[in-house]
Amino acid sequence: MSLVRRAVNAAIHRAYTAIRRAGAISPATPGGYRFRRMGDGVSIAFPPGAIFGEAYIEIGDHTLVGERVSMSCGMNPGLDLGPSSILRIGRGCSIGRGTHIVAHQSIDIGDDVFTGPYVYVTDQNHVYDDPDVPIGRQWPRNSPVSIGSGSWLGAGAIILPGTTLGRQCVVAGGAVVRGTFPDHSVVAGVPARRVRGYTPELGWHDPVRLGTAS
Repeated sequence: MSLVRRAVNAAIHRAYTAIRRAGAISPATPGGYRFRRMGDGVSIAFPPGAIFGEAYIEIGDHTLVGERVSMSCGMNPGLDLGPSSILRIGRGCSIGRGTHIVAHQSIDIGDDVFTGPYVYVTDQNHVYDDPDVPIGRQWPRNSPVSIGSGSWLGAGAIILPGTTLGRQCVVAGGAVVRGTFPDHSVVAGVPARRVRGYTPELGWHDPVRLGTAS
């Protein structure tokens, strides 16, 4: 590589690093003011994904949001969604790049929740009540989602409406999750099921063998 190409390459990388730093959203930037609450030390990396409905989004202290993460409340920007927040992300979380969190009724993500890249979390889905109407034109249905503190969601996991994950749960990469799972569950598969659990009495165990899987 010639000296000129090296110099140009280095300049491009320095410029891109500066752009990323300048473009990040934090409590001190104009973009941060639009959120209902953005805690100390929060950073949303540049470039962001689709972000709208910020007035209904709360993000706890020291949470890091990766590049191209989409966070939205409602069908489109500017809707009146009521007096309360709809999407709540706790403190100390790390949201992996390319993740989509789409809230219409209620999504609660606890403290210290980490996700891999390209996770999808939603509390709304289209129904299939009428077999003669295109599914995308049938009115969607909401059901709240709760993800317990200390949980880990693997790359590409999908969390569907009506899901409740307890504390310190693991969701395997690519799992499609719906239902209620107790604390310390390991959840995997399509559809996801509880493949490992923990209790003080049994320690780590196979819930399928014991007949306690969800």
